[in-house]
Amino acid sequence: MRIMETTGFSETQLTVREAISAICSNFPNTYWQEHDEQGLDPTDFHAALAKDGWLGIALPEAFGGSGLGISEATMMMQTIAESGAGMAGAQAIHANVYATQPLAKFGTEKQLQETIPKIISGEFRTCFGVTEPNAGLDTLRLSTQAKKQDDGTYSITGQKIWITCAQVADRMILLARTKQREEVDKPSKALSMFCIPIDKSAPGLDMRRIKKMGGRAVDANEVFFDNYKIPADCLVGKEGEGFKIILHGMNAERCLLAGEALGLGYAALAKASTYARERTVFQRPIGMNQGVAHPLADAYMRLEAAKLATYHAARLYDASKTDDSIRQDAIGVAANSAKYLAAEAAFTACERAVLAHGGMGYAQEYDVERWFRECLVPRIAPVSREMILNYIGEKVLELPRSY
Repeated sequence: MRIMETTGFSETQLTVREAISAICSNFPNTYWQEHDEQGLDPTDFHAALAKDGWLGIALPEAFGGSGLGISEATMMMQTIAESGAGMAGAQAIHANVYATQPLAKFGTEKQLQETIPKIISGEFRTCFGVTEPNAGLDTLRLSTQAKKQDDGTYSITGQKIWITCAQVADRMILLARTKQREEVDKPSKALSMFCIPIDKSAPGLDMRRIKKMGGRAVDANEVFFDNYKIPADCLVGKEGEGFKIILHGMNAERCLLAGEALGLGYAALAKASTYARERTVFQRPIGMNQGVAHPLADAYMRLEAAKLATYHAARLYDASKTDDSIRQDAIGVAANSAKYLAAEAAFTACERAVLAHGGMGYAQEYDVERWFRECLVPRIAPVSREMILNYIGEKVLELPRSY
């Protein structure tokens, strides 16, 4: 059962939705229940999407991609989550979509020719290495260092945390410090971006899997670097431009996360409405009771409103590539707002779906408990609700900065 209103979407977006739905139909809820319970990576799911070229949905055709936009990629991610795969299915592939955006824009010819086609084909899997335990969202204060050696190579030392799919990744898009803050006139100029190989057999690299509440089918990790050697040609763009470069992936990431949250919310709400029609108590379907029906109807309208914000942000992101009148700060406001609204709408829908199921909402076989656990992810990552509120307060309302 699909309940999202699809009026207004482009033919291409709806074609993406249909094609992704067909792939996802081969991976039923029981597949995701098993992988969640056992912490198994959905390798075959990733391979199925790669086989049909979907990992390159928003990458240039010249490298084997589809050349579509973040609008279509957002629809893909929503459809994956909505299929029952939830955040686990989405997180299995979404770094391959958003983390590759800055690489495609700023990468060297060698990086473009050798790395991106292998990501699209599924030969390489990708992870995103930005967050650190002692910096959190204060990215400009990250401490992982990339020291240039006499032979031109780099040595990486430091720690990253909450790195999704690092255990199965072949490449990491890494943000690291190449200068100290006091050596530059702007803190952002001390950071550089790298596309580095992940070789767990090499000295200087250690990973520790984090046990977590939801999305257990995909690994999340602490990653430790101790003089981990990487070639000079891992640098993306110029030294000192990493923060500026990586921002090209962050607005895309917010759009994708918003789509994933929508998918999660719609899946939960569809499941709850079906249950409310079929479950009979006191000789009547429980959906006949307004105490059940009204919370679900309210959740639907919240999702529909967040949907409009989400695809507005994605359209702005795509249009900005050819329309210089679209400001980057406007995209930032739209993408952050969409991510916030979609995450809140998903939380409302998932919580109410559990409650509508009553005791059975607590049972694994009904899936809504899994989606409820997972719906906390878009509220927290990649940026918290509170930091988005700070951002809107400062950038839109021109209030004094609070941090």
